[in-house]
Formats: sequence, C-alpha cells, structure tokens
Amino acid sequence: MKDDSLYLRHILECITRIEEAASAGREAFQASHILQDAILRNLQILSESTQRLSEPLKATQPDIPWRRIAAFRNVLVHDYLAVESGTVWDIVHNDLPPLAAAVTEMLRERATPG
Repeated sequence: MKDDSLYLRHILECITRIEEAASAGREAFQASHILQDAILRNLQILSESTQRLSEPLKATQPDIPWRRIAAFRNVLVHDYLAVESGTVWDIVHNDLPPLAAAVTEMLRERATPG
C-alpha cells in the first residue's frame, strides 16, 4: 500500500494540469479535442487516485463528495459517450477548487508533527 501523501500530491498535480489545459478558456476547450482529452484523462487519473486514499484520511474532509468522484471515474472509463463537455467544464471550475483546497489541507496536516 502506498502512502496517502503520494496520492494527495498526484491529485494536486492532476488539478494543476487540468487548470493549465483549461486556461485557454471555454471556447478553446469546446473547440479542441486535444484539450478535452487532456482534461478528461487527468480527471480520470485524479478520480482513481482519490479511490486509493485511506478512508480515515477522506473522513477528515467530509464536505468532499468522495463517492461522487469515484462514480464520475466510472463514467469516464465505462460510459464515456455520456460525458458532456459542458458538465466537464463545470466540474473543472466549480468542483476542482474546493478539492484542491481540501487536498492541500490534508497534505499540510500530514506534514505537521502532532
């Protein structure tokens, strides 16, 4: 079993990559399959990494919808034709910032001797 910190850092790395790809704006995202693919792939990896976090650690951030993130990963992998670009854009802009803040806090708490 790998350390939770590894997965937390990996989640933040995926969020950074998604933010970089999305920085071109919504129109560029809608027009570019490359940007869409990059964001979707990083969302998939991010979602997979959240599933590998320990349950006690996830319990420290109860406001994060961990099960919904896992369910979204399953949609990305198994029902990918149902994924709408508008929904993905909303997730990037509405759901990733609180996740990034929670993951950053989790890493900070792990680094603090206690």
